[in-house]
Amino acid sequence: MKKSILLSILSGLLLWIAWPPTPYTTFLLFVGLVPMLIAMENIIRSTAEKKGRKILGITFLGFFIWNTLSIYWVYNSLKTVGNVVAIPISLIPYSLGPLLMATACWLYYRLRRSANRGISLIALICFWTGYEYLHQTWDLNFPWMTLGNGFAIAHQWVQWYEYTGVYGGTVWIWTVNILLFLIYIGLREGQHQTLRLKLISAFVAILVLPLGFSLYRYYSYREQSNPSNVVVVQPNIDPYAKITTIPAYEQVNILTHLSDSLGQANTEFFLWPETAIPEALNEDNIRTNTYFLQAQHFLSKYKNGNLITGAETFKVYNNRATLTANPYNPQGTQFYDAFNAGVNIENSAEVQFYHKSKLVPGAESLPFGSALSFLKPAFEHLGGATGSYGSQAEPGVFYSQSGIGVAPVICYETIWGEWIAGSVHKGAQFIAIITNDGWWENTPGKDQHLDYAKLRAIETRRWVCRSANTGISAFINQRGDIVQHSQWWVKTALKQDINLNSDLTFYVLHGDYIAKLGSLLALLGVVFVGFRMVRR
Repeated sequence: MKKSILLSILSGLLLWIAWPPTPYTTFLLFVGLVPMLIAMENIIRSTAEKKGRKILGITFLGFFIWNTLSIYWVYNSLKTVGNVVAIPISLIPYSLGPLLMATACWLYYRLRRSANRGISLIALICFWTGYEYLHQTWDLNFPWMTLGNGFAIAHQWVQWYEYTGVYGGTVWIWTVNILLFLIYIGLREGQHQTLRLKLISAFVAILVLPLGFSLYRYYSYREQSNPSNVVVVQPNIDPYAKITTIPAYEQVNILTHLSDSLGQANTEFFLWPETAIPEALNEDNIRTNTYFLQAQHFLSKYKNGNLITGAETFKVYNNRATLTANPYNPQGTQFYDAFNAGVNIENSAEVQFYHKSKLVPGAESLPFGSALSFLKPAFEHLGGATGSYGSQAEPGVFYSQSGIGVAPVICYETIWGEWIAGSVHKGAQFIAIITNDGWWENTPGKDQHLDYAKLRAIETRRWVCRSANTGISAFINQRGDIVQHSQWWVKTALKQDINLNSDLTFYVLHGDYIAKLGSLLALLGVVFVGFRMVRR
């Protein structure tokens, strides 16, 4: 058992070392799961009792080490809601994710009791893919540690994400690890040489062919020339001072000054970061709002200019129109929804809104709100501080006066490939990410967040323009290359001629089909395992 524990710890450390933003170690993803597989095999073949519990325990240990070391910075982003909320919410990425990963391994063990090793290992990939898709779609979502995200620092290796999305990377990593594991087991068990050679050949093919195709695609890919001039702004306003000591008017002045420093006659888009306008704007009366008029006055110098900015907005209803609505007046005759919004402002009366829809569980949304609606009065007494943001059901697209479509993406939404692909499918020709990573401080979180954006560029073959309050702001081309980027914690702006693209990739057309198929097969496996357990 001690050996299995050590193997599990080794797996956790290898996966952590391989994870972005660490450069030059991505190849460890192809071996990081092998010690874990060996540890499980040792327990399965032992005479120990309660093997299922042991497998659940040792796999949780390894995955907990990997997750916690990779995303320890999450706690920093939650401190603003207080320790009473931050500590339990931190358990979602630190513990819930590893528990789901360990459950996939436990299901593999249960299936091994009724099926051979080969079928069970294929099922393990499905169980894992099912866990990842669940962790992307349910109310406690946190798909940050989806295995396919591990190639964000080595995006040249996965240009085929335009066909598969990140779940193709998950399957690739597991398949290579499993083949290495089988080769090792074959050597240990004295396997016949012919079978061993077949496994080695399969390992080489599965590793080399996708890598070779990706490199060919990377070096042969050419963008079609369709330029648009974009300016992204990084005001570098301390996130705590932003909501306490610096007046909103002064913050907008900083943003307009930085925009003007690089704006030119043909600039079509200015990007300001998440909640760049920090005071709440009534969406129904925005055209008379002081900060809106201030922003539109700045824009008047740019005939074809559009300003995409983050803002705190709200809408007022005469009834509780949504599950997230809160009382607007003491009489309870009106209600309102607050939004973490993206706003598109132009040189006309037209204003477009996008409401952040992939919300941080606990900090921005109340998980399982319909089932836990009885808790809403308690949150209202706290001022609606937790779980109060509204959202929208479908991805959005902003359209400029000239007809250019933009995918608005706010912070956390960067890691939802299918959601962003939905905006592209609706007509977005480039991706505009607005974020405020200052809460994470100078940790790997800001670098991982930037690197993940490279994968969205590959999946959709769209330029990514990224405005981050304190950094890192950047331009990413259609191959996933970072063409320009800012430094952390500096006040600056960047300008770039990007190429618009209207072609739709296979992934944009079909979304996370690999995850959905894997989840279906995983569900069938769970039913089979459950049936066998009941019979026993």
